[in-house]
Amino acid sequence: MREARKAFLVDTLKKLLGQDSPSGFTDNVVTAAEGIARELGFATRRTNKGNLVITVPGRETGCKVGLCAHVDTLGLMVRSITADGMLMVTTVGGPLLPTLDGEYCRIYTREGKVYTGTVLSLSPSVHVQDDAATRPRDEKNIAVRIDEKVHSKADVQALGIAAGDFVCYDPKTTVTESGFVKSRFLDDKASASCLLTLLWQMRETGTRPRFETYFTLTVHEEVGHGGATLPTVDELLAVDMGCIGEDLSCTEYQVSICAKDGGGPYDYGMVTRLVQLAKAQGVDYAVDIYPHYGSDVGAAWRSGMDCRAALIGPGVHASHGMERTHLDGLRATLDLAALYLELA
Repeated sequence: MREARKAFLVDTLKKLLGQDSPSGFTDNVVTAAEGIARELGFATRRTNKGNLVITVPGRETGCKVGLCAHVDTLGLMVRSITADGMLMVTTVGGPLLPTLDGEYCRIYTREGKVYTGTVLSLSPSVHVQDDAATRPRDEKNIAVRIDEKVHSKADVQALGIAAGDFVCYDPKTTVTESGFVKSRFLDDKASASCLLTLLWQMRETGTRPRFETYFTLTVHEEVGHGGATLPTVDELLAVDMGCIGEDLSCTEYQVSICAKDGGGPYDYGMVTRLVQLAKAQGVDYAVDIYPHYGSDVGAAWRSGMDCRAALIGPGVHASHGMERTHLDGLRATLDLAALYLELA
């Protein structure tokens, strides 16, 4: 069972990571996730804003529960075109821009054409520019070189490329023999894959959660309002990446339980219950406070949802850059989420 679950998880993760989906450009990844959920036999619907909601009947009434993860990612958008045919960009969400220097990318036009290119510093050559190594890597100093014969702004415009087109850079997904998952956008497609794997687990074992549960994959978390239109529930468990770094105890091999992030503390009772479940069942976990972090819970609370809420997720190293986690951390996240749902 564990090996079959791992195989489904890895396959699902690769499918989701294979779809470009910066916030505002998520239809393809939602379609992929929707197809997986429907193949497993679960009812789905999409909200007006594009969130995917999967409804799972419970064994008991009296409470409604929500689990959410987000499938939107960081990205770039064309801001303007230079006189010599380079694309200046603006960020979608908060990518760590210095890590994008040299990354291959795709430019999607509104006419449905897709062009390839490379994200580069405007001083890209050590043989030419004195500041090739020192020029800032920020919105004013990086651009996209298009893989087309263009020499002017007019040449680029003739291709149909314009301001507002999305620029999506490669995730570079790799799963190593030692169990590491290396990829951009593990935040939060790793957790979204965990939710879909929970559905697989329920189908394979014939189990259901204690209460009616809404699994929601949101599409605007990276820009701050993904959780603003979640189904109304009594309890909400967000499954998002766990932080790793200075003054934090979580590793890539654990599920992280967040006690507080940049928006404030999570529900004390829910956090305590999650800690007790992990302890009692031997799930490898850590409790941490995330210094620069917000989640769909914060958006749900700010929108006025009256619910208890908590946050868990696999430990992810180098967040918003070249991220990495481990299959052990994904397994621990799956196990704790299943315990929370009281599957039987």
